[in-house]
Amino acid sequence: MWVGPVTILAYFAVYALLHSLLAARPVKEWLQGRFGPGMGRWYRLAYNIFATVTLLPFFWLLATLPDRILYVAPSPWNRLMMAGQALAGLGFLVALFQTDLASFLGLAQLRGRTQSEHERLVVRGMYAYVRHPLYFFSMLFLWLSPVMTVNSFTAYLVFTLYFYLGSLHEESRLRAAFGPAYRRYQEQVPMFLPRWRRHPLDLAEPDQAPSSD
Repeated sequence: MWVGPVTILAYFAVYALLHSLLAARPVKEWLQGRFGPGMGRWYRLAYNIFATVTLLPFFWLLATLPDRILYVAPSPWNRLMMAGQALAGLGFLVALFQTDLASFLGLAQLRGRTQSEHERLVVRGMYAYVRHPLYFFSMLFLWLSPVMTVNSFTAYLVFTLYFYLGSLHEESRLRAAFGPAYRRYQEQVPMFLPRWRRHPLDLAEPDQAPSSD
């Protein structure tokens, strides 16, 4: 019974550690020093491809490891949950396209654009309701699964933890990049649970008039 969860936890621990190291600035700088400045243009795209390829065995483990069903949602709840998953998938795509998609995928960097040139603070659309809509919709999709097994429950838990830790790392980077504007954004927009009424965002300091730029 414990073979599946323990194997999933072990694989994901290695996956998370490896990808956290590759996302760290010292590692990026070391690779650029070893392979030249041009490495920076390819890094984001290569990282995304590597992250995707190394995640595929995880789904193979879910499909092949010994498992046990925890619950199967009866009708009509299963249909409602699948409808919720469809809406979560749609919300994820909408939020993804509200970012700089080319930069997110690593394609903009291939054209020579640097991090400082393409990075901007996105506070429109889904990002006006929740700071991490991609994580929110991903977690919603996972936990609305109408069939839950021991292995899938374990996987969803570690994914949720990974999303949370990833968001903390991302917010630390964004505070360093955007300073007071991002701290004000944090105060006005929740991290994961969306605010259901949209209010105008004021990202200026309390004693500072909003910029017209």
